[in-house]
Amino acid sequence: MSAVIVLDVGKTVSKLSLWSPEGGLIARQVRENARVTAGARAVLDVDGISEWLISTLTQFAALADVGHIIPVAHGAGLAILRSERLVMAPLDYETKIPDNIRLAYASERDAFDVTGSPYLADGLNAGTQLYWLSQDNPRILDQASIMPWAQYWAWYMSGEMRSEVTSLGCHTDLWSPKDQGYSPMACRLGWADRFAPIAFAGEPIGNIRADLAHKTGLSPDVLIHCGLHDSNAALVAASGFREFAENEATIVSTGTWFVTMRRPGKASALNKLPDGRDCLINVDAWNRAVPSARFMGGREIEGLVAPDAQRVDRQQDQACLMKALPDVVGNDGHLVPCFAPGFGPFPENTGQWVQRPETPEARGAAICLYAALMTNTCLDLVGSSGTILVEGRFARAEPIVRALASLRPGDDIYVAEAQNDVSFGALRLINPRLAPQGSLKKVSPLKESLDAYRESWVELVAETTKDCVPT
Repeated sequence: MSAVIVLDVGKTVSKLSLWSPEGGLIARQVRENARVTAGARAVLDVDGISEWLISTLTQFAALADVGHIIPVAHGAGLAILRSERLVMAPLDYETKIPDNIRLAYASERDAFDVTGSPYLADGLNAGTQLYWLSQDNPRILDQASIMPWAQYWAWYMSGEMRSEVTSLGCHTDLWSPKDQGYSPMACRLGWADRFAPIAFAGEPIGNIRADLAHKTGLSPDVLIHCGLHDSNAALVAASGFREFAENEATIVSTGTWFVTMRRPGKASALNKLPDGRDCLINVDAWNRAVPSARFMGGREIEGLVAPDAQRVDRQQDQACLMKALPDVVGNDGHLVPCFAPGFGPFPENTGQWVQRPETPEARGAAICLYAALMTNTCLDLVGSSGTILVEGRFARAEPIVRALASLRPGDDIYVAEAQNDVSFGALRLINPRLAPQGSLKKVSPLKESLDAYRESWVELVAETTKDCVPT
């Protein structure tokens, strides 16, 4: 087998990684996505990413005999194409949707029990984006094809149009997990007929475009694979470990979002998720329902640590943060949610400090405890128990993962010791027999008990939640 390239188009950054046939990481390049506007709307950085992609593919072509490329991307991005061209750059899901559009769309969308998709802020429901665009221009979908964001990049590299279930089933309002097909609304409004044909995430859909092969120096025989939603790729990566292969397990994928996904065991039932708390039903690459909950953890952490010197995920700061934890716990210094309004388990609450610590180190430690408590809440919402893997950027934040282990003494909390993240999950779709590099590391709880600290936090959150309820 030849080397594999994984294109990972996240919300904040895009990454391109080159892997050997044995699953070893050869090279990785990262680019911060630009904030782009088209008129009054925020849109995705299509031109910037494509230019960087071509440049980086050219670099990688000189490093290995590449045979495969597979894209992964964040959800809530849709590309509309007509005559082999983008009608417009896909909307950024953080663009503000007009209130009258959201109100009208609310009467069109299906119930939470049908789609497993909550009504989210801004354009996080891809259906909201389609509705806005079609109201603004009723002819926009005429003779057009729609593809999810990951599959847009598969098309960009191959010229072949496809859709895929993990991308369609991630809080889009467009998919019905229990029926394993398009939602009633998507069918009624005629959108389902406009989507490109569905393919399996790991399926090769065509060879690289001749002009792209010529520009980059890649072989024209390189296969382009369909691709999938990024958080769901973490499930595929985790399934390579023995602890996660068959049993019920939960993955916490951390980045801009902290996404908790519980893969039910063969005998377990799907628990009923609460609407209005950023819970949803994802679907995995095999179209199976995956109860999920999330909050915008990376975005909140970055905003909170910006004034301070201590970085939560930076290795050299870990010792300082760990040393500060006991004082924070002892002094009952808290952060209560949320600092990304409209998202997470407490979307209506306004984030605030309670007994704000005086030093940057202590504030950093309190931020870690906040992230652990929010993650613990998400795990409870989806009914997780047993085996839990924390992966992604914040898996290396020792204060967060050890605090989480303290909050869940009956569960086994793991982190991966090597590159076994979203990109590795995409890689395993091409070669399912590929074993993860390294092993899982079981996380040890903190020496300090967090029982009283957690009880205090729960009481504070209840008080602030009560304040948010209209009288």
